[in-house]
Amino acid sequence: MAGDDRRRRVVIMGAGGRDFHNFNMIYRDDPGAEVVAFTAAQIPGIAGRIYPPELAGPLYRQGIPIHDEGELEEICRRFAVDDVVFAYSDVTHAAVMHLASRALSVGADFLLHGPARTMLDSRLPVIAVTAVRTGCGKSQVARYLSRRLRARGARVAVVRHPMPYGDLARESVQRFATGEDLAAARCTIEEREEYEPHIAAGNVVFAGVDYARVLAAAEREADVILWDGGNNDFSFFRPSLHIVLVDALRPDQVTSHHPGETVLRMADIIVVAKADAAGPAAAERAAVAAHAVNGRAPIVRAASPIRLEPETSLRGRRVLVVEDGPTITHGGMAFGAGFVAASRAGAEIVDPRSFAAPTIAEVYDRYPHIGAVLPALGYGEAQIEALAKTISAAPVDFVVAATPIDIAKLLAVGQPVVRAFYEYAEAGEPKRSDLVDAFLTRTIGAPCSS
Repeated sequence: MAGDDRRRRVVIMGAGGRDFHNFNMIYRDDPGAEVVAFTAAQIPGIAGRIYPPELAGPLYRQGIPIHDEGELEEICRRFAVDDVVFAYSDVTHAAVMHLASRALSVGADFLLHGPARTMLDSRLPVIAVTAVRTGCGKSQVARYLSRRLRARGARVAVVRHPMPYGDLARESVQRFATGEDLAAARCTIEEREEYEPHIAAGNVVFAGVDYARVLAAAEREADVILWDGGNNDFSFFRPSLHIVLVDALRPDQVTSHHPGETVLRMADIIVVAKADAAGPAAAERAAVAAHAVNGRAPIVRAASPIRLEPETSLRGRRVLVVEDGPTITHGGMAFGAGFVAASRAGAEIVDPRSFAAPTIAEVYDRYPHIGAVLPALGYGEAQIEALAKTISAAPVDFVVAATPIDIAKLLAVGQPVVRAFYEYAEAGEPKRSDLVDAFLTRTIGAPCSS
């Protein structure tokens, strides 16, 4: 235990996002605590870096090292660590407690910091869109909301969960309004998947590392803040309205992952997404499970119709399906919208494993649940190159890409690319649009004209 003569020593376990935010909110200016290290998981290339002194503040003139999570016990012993803080998302409850056991075994306390200590307050209304799992369809909902807000004449700032994969000091506050902004920031595929659709929809997107500064920048340009969450994390901003998605395709995972159960219990409105794809029985199972956890929030059902662009006849054609990376990897889905669209179109789906570049093959080994699809991984140039090689090596007539970005513009591949899109549509009563419009009328004025 820490004595009265020294700062309490802390390790923060993270994945390059929530961990940095919790440090900024709780530890950066605390003279009674010393964060000796971050540990990194989920995202390749995070370990081995330094959380820079420009962001860490005057108590950390050398910055803070970021180590691989596998080094946790060694770090705790070396620095006589008092507290291990868990600060990342979309992991099973059991996995969190296994990590807790590792911390406890070397004598440290194991901590989870909650919304009261980590949420920033905005002077503007905040609508937060979160989910119980990665890949539920948060961004489609956020884009739908942005259109309704703009129909009222409101200026909307979309704030994304952090994805700081490059120079952390340079990425402290990011603003994206055009494709040129994405190119100038050298955004990864994962970043582009989140930002490009919002930009195409007419939204300005803010992100970064220091979310107090990110919020201040967004507030200068907006009437409403729209938080588009990452993974199944809770918002960094205190929401005025909190919309939480559960996935009808995964009705047994409503409370299985942390902090997804937390956001479900906090929800003001619960959306059962992909009700059409899953069918009535699975959608009802998801709704019943959600209501058992949070009985006060209204539950609405949403369809996720899939369209192909350009419209192409795929019947009998050999097709390689590329799916959203995080949804297929740590999101736990065997396939996504691309596989569904190609199957419905009568395509012959080709399993990409035998054509996978070595780094892609490692992903299949790490996530054996993945089906006959290619996860669009691109956290760095090496992964982007491996993705392009894998696609180019596949003897197929078409590539069906269900990534939110246009990979044909980003990757040099020889096959024609057909894009698959999930849309958002109301399905049944009550309608989420009616519930949201009632909130908007209370906060920003006259009802929508559409």
